[in-house]
Amino acid sequence: MWEKYVLYIDGEAIVIDKPAGLAVHPGARTTESLEDYLGHFRFGFQRTPLPVHRLDRDTSGCLLLARNPKAHKRFQRAFEEKKVTKTYLAVLAGVPGPEDGTVDMPLGKVSTREQGWRMVRDPKGKPSVTHWRRLGVKDGRALILFTPETGRTHQLRVHAADGIGVPIAGDPVYGPSTGSGQAYRGPMLLHARSLRVARDAKPPVEATAPLPPHFLAAGFGDEPL
Repeated sequence: MWEKYVLYIDGEAIVIDKPAGLAVHPGARTTESLEDYLGHFRFGFQRTPLPVHRLDRDTSGCLLLARNPKAHKRFQRAFEEKKVTKTYLAVLAGVPGPEDGTVDMPLGKVSTREQGWRMVRDPKGKPSVTHWRRLGVKDGRALILFTPETGRTHQLRVHAADGIGVPIAGDPVYGPSTGSGQAYRGPMLLHARSLRVARDAKPPVEATAPLPPHFLAAGFGDEPL
């Protein structure tokens, strides 16, 4: 059954289609995470593959696993050297005025006892850049293609809510699940659509994740991507 989650596999890498609602790593409030299931992705190898990067618990889509420690270091270096291209699809809780743009907004982390931690606009924070383009509009909500230059925690969620001015539908932290469109009560509509990792001596690792059921249930799925 685990093969159905695999989008790409070779001797160094596996790209899986992580379902929404599953955390990548365990935490104080996390009773279940991807780490509980990594042993099922050995596929004949003795070593258990390791995640190279993270996706938020409620974000679905492409997640890269390394099949050995050397590959893990090389892939991490590829992320650091910006040799990785990622695209995301999101449905916003309303429709932004422009059809496209770039959000250049440094981000920092804040924490309060009442609200817990979150990322916010911070001129002294880490540089964070996201390019975006509107693909379609339905029921007062917009389907957006995000192409991030950087990979900060919660970057797309904050850039949508504070940079574009319209939060991602279903985001429990950075915006209400309703906007100018019809009410939405489902999971957060953010999906890691594609991943490409350049390799010097081998063809790149490339994968595309199909839209998950909660996107289709929200009325998005027929648009050209």
